[in-house]
Amino acid sequence: MPKKVITFGEVMMRLSPPGHSMFSQATSFDLVYGGGEANVAISCAYLGMKAAHVTRFPDNALGKAATQFLRKHWLSTEHVVYGDNMLGKYFLEKGASYRSSEVIYERVGSAFSLIEPTMIDWEDVLKDADWFHWTGITPAISEGAAKCCLQAVKMANKMGIPVSGDINSRKNMWKYGKNMQEVIPELTQYCDVVISSTRGLNEIFGIGGEEKMKFSLSSKALMKMYPRIKKVVGKTRNSLSASHQQIQGKMWDGNALLKANLLDITHVIDRVGTGDAFASGIIYGLLHYDDDLQAINFATAACALKHTVPGDVNMVSEEDVVSLMDGNTSGKIRR
Repeated sequence: MPKKVITFGEVMMRLSPPGHSMFSQATSFDLVYGGGEANVAISCAYLGMKAAHVTRFPDNALGKAATQFLRKHWLSTEHVVYGDNMLGKYFLEKGASYRSSEVIYERVGSAFSLIEPTMIDWEDVLKDADWFHWTGITPAISEGAAKCCLQAVKMANKMGIPVSGDINSRKNMWKYGKNMQEVIPELTQYCDVVISSTRGLNEIFGIGGEEKMKFSLSSKALMKMYPRIKKVVGKTRNSLSASHQQIQGKMWDGNALLKANLLDITHVIDRVGTGDAFASGIIYGLLHYDDDLQAINFATAACALKHTVPGDVNMVSEEDVVSLMDGNTSGKIRR
């Protein structure tokens, strides 16, 4: 029976000028939906897993359209709740070559930002789950979202369900009176797997101080702080240009630092959602491989493939990822 993943977070409307046009050139926008945690769930569904996303949408036509988007991509929406009237949105100008991409958010006052812990029955949500995933974005949105996320990870621990947290957070998002250093550590103590970076661990936990530590040393320090954590995962990205990226996943498994094969992505189509593709690859890899090195190679290949897919979501199959893992980089037409 396929493994089931549950994710929790905001889903927004994404509006982009066609192609690689700039905002100043736009006379129309392409519309898709996305959000870090939902991206992970959808990617897991395309890899052949069962997946459900928990969120709150406005009780109007836009909320229904966003729900339809999740269903279209094979997600269960039975635990989506509705209320208020605003859907969060963001505008993306896609970069190319030496021109960086630019993102502008409009999410203050969204239906999800007004979520409260009493709106979600986590015991019911998680009753048949094999994995729960959250990111540092969700608790940054509002105090209500942070409290909901804390309830979720506590219940997952109580029910014996593995928890992963992608805890790299955007510090400028914290607007409701608390910062990530006050909130993220409490959530992290309930994680079995943490996805982060040396810089992120320093910013949130003060690990390493002013001296830059290696990923393995930062991971050791984090595990010492929170003994429940079994693996710390990250990736190295070399940005040669907006159109040319190199990716290599890495994992501290408690004993050794494992590194995936470096993948060279010479023609980036869309970089948004690549971190979520990496997270979904880690979840899939850890649930399906006994070898952690295979799991990190799977995640790296999934991440690399997302760079070739327009939109927020990695819509590649398990077969596609394994093919790249096996060294098939030709891109030949399959007939």
